[in-house]
Amino acid sequence: MEPALDEIISRNIRQEIEQSGKTKTEIAKAIGVSKPTVSQYLSGRIQPSLSTLSRLCTFLNCSADDILNVKNR
Repeated sequence: MEPALDEIISRNIRQEIEQSGKTKTEIAKAIGVSKPTVSQYLSGRIQPSLSTLSRLCTFLNCSADDILNVKNR
């Protein structure tokens, strides 16, 4: 059974953050959310809005396609 999309998104956010070397505090400040909100993204409890996801991708220098697990068909 494939993981739920929420699980995939949180896993991908976690991977991008780990690769960036940025702290939760740095990320929260840069994208305009609280540190606990970033933690909730990482745990999969909540997902970022599209505008927040856009700011996150810009800050981490990654693609939304990578986080959303979008594949060309």
